[in-house]
Amino acid sequence: MMVDSRNVSEHGGAAPIPATSHAEPSGSPTKSVITASTLTLSACGGGSSGGGVAPITPASESGASRLLGQATFGATDAEITRVKDIGYAGWLDAQFAMPKEQSHVDWLFAQGWHTVALPGGASINGLNASLWRQFMAGKDQLRQRVAYALSQIAVTSRLGISNGWRAFALAYYMDILLDGAFGSYRSLLEKITASPAMGIYLTYRGNRKADAATGRVPDENYARELMQLFAIGLYELNADGTLKLANGKPIETYTQEDISGLARVFTGWNYDPNAQSRAGEPSNLTNLIHPMVMNAAQHEPGEKRFLGIVIPPGTDGVTSMRLALDALMAHPNIAPFVSKQLIQRLVTSNPSAAYVGRVAAVFNDNGSGQKGDLKAVVKAILLDADARVDATLTDAAAGKLREPVVRFTQWARAFAANSPSGKWALPETSNPGTRLGQSPLYSPSVFNFYRPGYVPPGTAIAQQNLVAPELQITNESSVAGFINFMQTVLGTSGGILNSDVAANYAEWLTLVDVPASLLAKLNLVLAAGQLSQATLDRIRVALEATPASTDAARLNRLRSTILLVMAVPEYLVQK
Repeated sequence: MMVDSRNVSEHGGAAPIPATSHAEPSGSPTKSVITASTLTLSACGGGSSGGGVAPITPASESGASRLLGQATFGATDAEITRVKDIGYAGWLDAQFAMPKEQSHVDWLFAQGWHTVALPGGASINGLNASLWRQFMAGKDQLRQRVAYALSQIAVTSRLGISNGWRAFALAYYMDILLDGAFGSYRSLLEKITASPAMGIYLTYRGNRKADAATGRVPDENYARELMQLFAIGLYELNADGTLKLANGKPIETYTQEDISGLARVFTGWNYDPNAQSRAGEPSNLTNLIHPMVMNAAQHEPGEKRFLGIVIPPGTDGVTSMRLALDALMAHPNIAPFVSKQLIQRLVTSNPSAAYVGRVAAVFNDNGSGQKGDLKAVVKAILLDADARVDATLTDAAAGKLREPVVRFTQWARAFAANSPSGKWALPETSNPGTRLGQSPLYSPSVFNFYRPGYVPPGTAIAQQNLVAPELQITNESSVAGFINFMQTVLGTSGGILNSDVAANYAEWLTLVDVPASLLAKLNLVLAAGQLSQATLDRIRVALEATPASTDAARLNRLRSTILLVMAVPEYLVQK
């Protein structure tokens, strides 16, 4: 993480690529920007403008499932019915109003993870359990999915935090994202900046002012990644997310001098020595679940210059940080840069420039003059015509590969998986050969599991100037590993799930003897009705060839059918 991230290949290879070739393909030709007031959903019977959303007619079952595939960790029968009954906008409003689940930190304490007898609280298992618990069983699903998307933009990872009690540091970080998922992006950036997990991960906790005598300069890690990954990106953008060009080349948003100047802002941040601990809480845990504070003696007192901004000498550390974040929020790049990535994480890898422009307009102004209102942005993303109308289902460039974590949670939610013990003892799943090839908050670098502009080399996707982020973690090993993992999950009452998390197939078993009905329901709940008839027919032939003369055989038939559905390309690609 200490290398200059400009020299990291966007294409996943080892060799650096020139800065001028680092730009992400836009995914479509440049189109005129459409303002928020023209955002319509005529095909769905309604529309949105600014920060408000007009009523939308109730969804079809497949349309409801499609929304849930974008906005939650997996559709269920009950949620499909609810979306169909109250419409897209009504469902979103209900989710916005839903209270948060018990915080990850509070759950870890309630489960006694602060007393685990391992050296220095090294176990990460409690965090795994709490994350899967909320993804799979949490009622506030929209909040969960948006927070997970944010965790892939402003990345922290267990692989970069070796401290004791790191599970608590990361739990606290995820709680910050959950709290801020529907709030102000500016406020969220401030809380991220003060979080111990980020301070440790990007090495600015304890960052000290320059010392001419020793040659010490402030650590530049956070300043660089804040600009490049969390806020404005490498190159100047038009309002619709397409690149601005000068003499045919992208224009860099910042220089090394900007990084150095901004790094001076993030000096003096460290653990809060006055943070209050809970009864029985280890002292070295307390620091990790409270915001960092400013140590004025370590803060750079001099002038800070970056992005054309000057923070005068003598400005205190907290004020300097807030002025710096204000400057980033004022940058014209932040709206299209963040909006496009959220669209990619929720809806489609290659959003049209018009789609990005519409959402970025809402990011810039929610209709009430507020910039960075994530609630309005999420609503604009999910109610946009490009997300809702059926026409995009036949567009070969639309949609995205379902990431492995979401596939696993879809299984859990569709089949009412639960933890009888309440401990949710699910494992870390990052091994691509035997598990999912991905595990929450286990990114291999600050660049996430995959880059938003990743182009699979030598493919038709590359020839069409498109991107496919999730394919960066997709290969022969991970494809086979996913199938093997799901076969184990579906076919065991123990093993990888430690007998602690199990599905409830009772309702589904009533359909096993009626193949057409079983496949129709699996198609609806798992794939939003997007499996073709030819695919359904092929699976039906295999289903009918599977014995079903005993209860055990009927369960095996159901499990085999689920596995086949989750293995076909029409399921793996979310439209």
